[in-house]
Amino acid sequence: MIVRIFTEGQYRVPEDARARLNELDQECIAAVDAGDEAAFHEKFAALLAHVRSAGEQLDDDELEPSELMLPPPDISFEEARSEFTGEGLIPE
Repeated sequence: MIVRIFTEGQYRVPEDARARLNELDQECIAAVDAGDEAAFHEKFAALLAHVRSAGEQLDDDELEPSELMLPPPDISFEEARSEFTGEGLIPE
């Protein structure tokens, strides 16, 4: 699966990392729903770290269609309220 982190680039993430991505996505949604900004930033940082550690960053000249697009690491909590809703960012 190709994952884009805005402002960073694309990562090729193996399918076996998807379950943990889903868990972290749901934890981000729960934090937003609870109005817990600190927990959101902690969980979102963990989600990005998982993409970076499980994935392989693509070279800048190697562009692939992204299956998942994640907001930049510095997303505000207000922006997160509109992004992390319902079923989340990660398609099942």
